[in-house]
Amino acid sequence: MAWIQRRKLLASCLCITASVFLLVTLQVVVELGKLERKKFKNSNRQDGHATMEEEPTHLYPLPGKEALNWKNKSETDNYPIMLWWSPLTGETGRLGQCGADACFFTINRTYLHHHMTKAFLFYGTDFNIDSLPLPRKAHHDWALFHEESPKNNYKLFHKPVITLFNYTATFSRHSHLPLTTQYLEGVEVLKSLRYLVPLRSKNILRRRLAPLVYVQSDCDPPSDRDSYVRELMTHVEVDSYGECLRNKDLPPQLKNPASMDADGFYRIIAQYKFILAFENAVCDDYITEKFWRPLKLGVVPVYYGSPSIADWLPSNRSAILVSEFAHPRELASYIRQLDHDDRLYEAYIEWKLKGEVSNQRLLTALKERKWGVQDVHQDNYIDAFECMVCSKVWDNIRLQEKGLPPKRWKAEVTHLSCPEPTVFAFSPLAPRWSSLREMWIPSFEQSKKEAQALRWLVDRNKNFSAQEFWALVFKD
Repeated sequence: MAWIQRRKLLASCLCITASVFLLVTLQVVVELGKLERKKFKNSNRQDGHATMEEEPTHLYPLPGKEALNWKNKSETDNYPIMLWWSPLTGETGRLGQCGADACFFTINRTYLHHHMTKAFLFYGTDFNIDSLPLPRKAHHDWALFHEESPKNNYKLFHKPVITLFNYTATFSRHSHLPLTTQYLEGVEVLKSLRYLVPLRSKNILRRRLAPLVYVQSDCDPPSDRDSYVRELMTHVEVDSYGECLRNKDLPPQLKNPASMDADGFYRIIAQYKFILAFENAVCDDYITEKFWRPLKLGVVPVYYGSPSIADWLPSNRSAILVSEFAHPRELASYIRQLDHDDRLYEAYIEWKLKGEVSNQRLLTALKERKWGVQDVHQDNYIDAFECMVCSKVWDNIRLQEKGLPPKRWKAEVTHLSCPEPTVFAFSPLAPRWSSLREMWIPSFEQSKKEAQALRWLVDRNKNFSAQEFWALVFKD
């Protein structure tokens, strides 16, 4: 009899254990699901080539709306609909909370004619003429999210197209939601000494390392950076690890571009005194990880890219600006001078050694931005973009409820503008079309015609075919 009771007790224990295990497993699955949503996009980018980045984290479900199904459209009648015309988020339907406001976010185009559809969200790289939400109704706002290089879609960078949009989130400080610091986690990573290699050690490492390092695998972009570096290499030693001008190899485990934010890669780069931080395009406020990464590692960036970069330096002397030198040979001479004079070199890292970021514009931008970078405790910039549009739509709804006219927002040329690509004066002449570099200027010129044609067709406010568009582009 006792053994039967023991068996019953054992069975009860097993049942309880199994129940607890199932509950824990379910919780783990739920948490993993949340984590996967946060990993929608990965902030590590390579020269405008988008990879995975964090997905929105701020849009928490409303009470009782945790599983809103997009197929049941009647449930969205009380909420403005934000339709991602470029399916950046991949969400078929989600009711999201933006402060006191709520909007329904979806990529499902069947909502095109829904009476509650108020805004269309576009991702710049995927913005094309194949299909646009036309005819455009008076209450339909267009919002552009574009943090990438201009080479991804040049026609957006001309007045006829950028002014089609009501709201913008771009790398320009002038956009409605500036993303200028999109590659910088915060002030603390700039001050951090985690990867800093002491100057004495760097001087010893110089016996086998060049003073300068270059790591690029996107060759011959619009900035013509490879031409500059090729010329610079004739005047000063450069260790080049990427596919462009490579003369040195990374360890096999670090050759994948996805490893450029790996600890091992950081420690290799941190050994150098200087790094060539050249953007793939020259635009005001287009500043990528090429600039911020060396500052985090304690390496002096030799920077070429945004003409407005001086506005974003941690301190007045924290980077060497290529634009201040008439020719690569002059830059090479200056690098050699700093390489042989510890006192002069240390002036460029003094701010980091002291932990002093003195640029108030940079500090204010980081403090006031409404999103974070690689921070699970903050919204990411896609969240912030969605909520910016949602809130502005609600502002206008409330104005109309009071019998007041809605406020009309409109993007300006400064929200996304880049000059025509140029070739360095010392660049060797090459046969026509011998490299991608020679294609960027004609591509930019054609993008002007594409922008004008697109604007003319959109202003007619009716759908058009690709044939109509290209006929207009190539019209004499």
